[in-house]
Amino acid sequence: MYFLLPLFTVIIWSGNAIVNILSTNVIAPETISFYRWFIALTTLTPFLIKPVWKKRQAIKPYLPKLAFLALLGMAINQSLAYFAAATTTATHMTLIFALVPLLSLMFSVPLLGLSLTKRAVCGVSISLTGLMYMLSHGQIGSLFSEGINIGDSYMLIAACSYSLYGVLLKRWRLPFNNWIALYMQMVFAVIILLPVLTFSNQVTLTTESLPLVLYAAIPTSILATWLWMQSIQHLGADKSAMFMNLLPVFTAIMATVILDEQLSSYQFIGGALVLAGVAMTQLKSRKSTEKIVTVQP
Repeated sequence: MYFLLPLFTVIIWSGNAIVNILSTNVIAPETISFYRWFIALTTLTPFLIKPVWKKRQAIKPYLPKLAFLALLGMAINQSLAYFAAATTTATHMTLIFALVPLLSLMFSVPLLGLSLTKRAVCGVSISLTGLMYMLSHGQIGSLFSEGINIGDSYMLIAACSYSLYGVLLKRWRLPFNNWIALYMQMVFAVIILLPVLTFSNQVTLTTESLPLVLYAAIPTSILATWLWMQSIQHLGADKSAMFMNLLPVFTAIMATVILDEQLSSYQFIGGALVLAGVAMTQLKSRKSTEKIVTVQP
């Protein structure tokens, strides 16, 4: 039954992609970015403030690193997803984000001293071909003349940011548990995003936007994190990471039902190539995957 842990995690993440799209018409990206982490931080404070205080001497030397991790994994990654939602689809968002394990492996070469196998290089090539096919709507030549959608560009940056986040977590080996590390990153995320909130024309929540923010703050930021950590504990990082390939599948189903998105042939073909390349890399790099797992969605 442990397979339900990563399965439910991926379902929650898929729901968050739908929330990203739904939020575009009811709340500014700057606003939901801030309140997501503010509410999550407020929720966890009664449970974690004492452990954090007890570990304050161990935490202090790592504050700059925790701040940088918060910038990558929370501020840049998720904020760009909210901005991207205005000009791309939920399916595109998760298909691009499905590249995270592959990008993490590539970052691991210079940062963790890993080496790419021939199969990994082949997987990268297949995934990049699928990505180009999908982003160009089946006309790869148009990428050189027209470029790619701004929302898709944001998601590529977000995926790179989150991949680097995961690799740095492994490289730095923080000497305290995942919850304390997550809590401190939330503190820095709120500090980083507060000035960004001031640029928004809408700094308060409404009855329409509150459910979306709560979903992003509680199920996505807290519950899914707990499920993912339990999955890694019981199944291992390699088996858990394989479930990430289901993220675009569940998202496409939800987007069809909730958002009335239609899956085009170029999305199906390009997405299949992306996932095939990622799976090829994962199957050959189980030990490497163990080194780049992250602790939050």
